[in-house]
Amino acid sequence: MITATNLSKVYNGTTVLNIEHLDIPKGQNFGLVGNNGAGKTTFFSLLLDLIQPTTGNIFNKEITVSQSEDWKPFTSAFIDESFLIGYLTPEEYFYFVGELRNRNKADIDSFLEQFTDLFNGEILGRNKYLRDLSKGNQKKVGIVAALIGEPEVVILDEPFANLDPTTQIRLKKLLKELSKTVGTTVLISSHDLIHVTEVCERIVVLDKGLIVRDIETSEATLKELEDYFSREIAEA
Repeated sequence: MITATNLSKVYNGTTVLNIEHLDIPKGQNFGLVGNNGAGKTTFFSLLLDLIQPTTGNIFNKEITVSQSEDWKPFTSAFIDESFLIGYLTPEEYFYFVGELRNRNKADIDSFLEQFTDLFNGEILGRNKYLRDLSKGNQKKVGIVAALIGEPEVVILDEPFANLDPTTQIRLKKLLKELSKTVGTTVLISSHDLIHVTEVCERIVVLDKGLIVRDIETSEATLKELEDYFSREIAEA
């Protein structure tokens, strides 16, 4: 589904990402972890054509991301609040995204019904602009909007941050169901090792732009990750 080959990004002579080869198959819940500066956001930015690679390419469904926009109709993402439009209400924003995904208002209203528990009465019908919502509620809007139109690829950066425990549990269940029931390829970047091991079938660890671990998730994965980052602390 997604392939990176000879992919690198260099800023002012410093290589911040260097991936020789990476394959992410269709329908996989894929986790990306690493310390600050490891290259996680850079990888997602390259995947979304927000920045250009220094070398190499990323292919999404065999489409070269940096050379064509044909991947956009089946790919969605929520990276941070900059993806939102602050002067819109949540409803206006959902309808706006729906239009981009060829969904009418009735389609969106029906789609949103499944998120009643996630929204917890704090999103819809409140007559608030997105900019006035809490960080957690802004994140809920961004994540749900990213699911409009049944995208084949969903990219989420730190989806669990700023969410209360109940919402985190609901979100984890939702993300696991996406790949199992619809076959969506879900890419998640997170600093939270517990959440990412619970949601993802596979986890890649980045360190200074390099892939240093590629793990199929099992009961031992959380300890393996904790041991790795503990060694990082000891060596520092």
